[in-house]
Amino acid sequence: MTKDTSKFKKANPGPLYAWPMGLWFSLFFVAPLLIIVAYSFMKRDVYGGVLMEFSMKAYSQMFTKAYGLIVWRTLWISVISTAITILIALPCGYAMARSKHQTALLILIIVPFLTNSLIRIFAWITILGDNGMLNSLLKGVFNLLHNGILHDGAVFTPHKFMFTQNAVILVSIYMYLPYAILPVFTAVDRFDFSLLEAARDLGANKPQAMLKVLIPGIKSGIVSALIFTFIPIFGSYTVPQLVGGKDSYMLGTLIVDQVQKVRNWPLASAFSMMITILSMGGIMWMLISNKREANLKKLSNKEDTTTSLAANLNAGNLQGGVK
Repeated sequence: MTKDTSKFKKANPGPLYAWPMGLWFSLFFVAPLLIIVAYSFMKRDVYGGVLMEFSMKAYSQMFTKAYGLIVWRTLWISVISTAITILIALPCGYAMARSKHQTALLILIIVPFLTNSLIRIFAWITILGDNGMLNSLLKGVFNLLHNGILHDGAVFTPHKFMFTQNAVILVSIYMYLPYAILPVFTAVDRFDFSLLEAARDLGANKPQAMLKVLIPGIKSGIVSALIFTFIPIFGSYTVPQLVGGKDSYMLGTLIVDQVQKVRNWPLASAFSMMITILSMGGIMWMLISNKREANLKKLSNKEDTTTSLAANLNAGNLQGGVK
């Protein structure tokens, strides 16, 4: 190492540039998280806030039947919404990756979601409401059938689309669909489609090639889509609050109510810790999956390089022998 290089390393101000980001990260992420952890192990104050006394009561309350039902309902809605979202995202991401108009399709996916999330939820309220677009369409068909054809004088009753679990699932799918499409699109776009042709040559039909070659090959994109979809839905507040009813009371709404109405900050912190741990577990799963896939690709590239070198050496030996 030369003297100039050692001087440059000593004078390198890189760590100083990291201080603003480190300070911001500590103040607005680490510190609030530590406060939530601390509050979850304290006693509830009757008038709000906490008492500086150690207690496990918040965590014991989490496992009561009433709160367990809410957690189970939240998990059920999140799983159903995520599963449907992934099933829609897979063909959409595949079609986008294979299309010649990728940029235009990406714009069509992203631009509508640049608007405020509340505006998009209220748009669905105007569609699913008792006097919304969907009920108006059903009313027109009903009147045409009963008053125009049957003449039985029947009266149309609006269908209950709003304030149900189905409404929460539908709007959740719409809200988080881009977060599932984009990782799938990225994974499919990097996939080597010659592997599908090789699978077809080996006797696999198209569905078998898709399931046994394409799906494992884009596993990292699917895992990312699962995490980016499931975790936000699991902790969602605005969607169940605005379009859900009593049968769709979820964990995010429970946390807000515990803070604002019940004033039970320790219990709200304990449930927030549940979501935080779930999020951290999902992120670790994604990182491990991506790292494992990268290691497999490196190993495959090394094997290909070794094979090609061996083939070249054998070819050279054969030529030498012929001479």
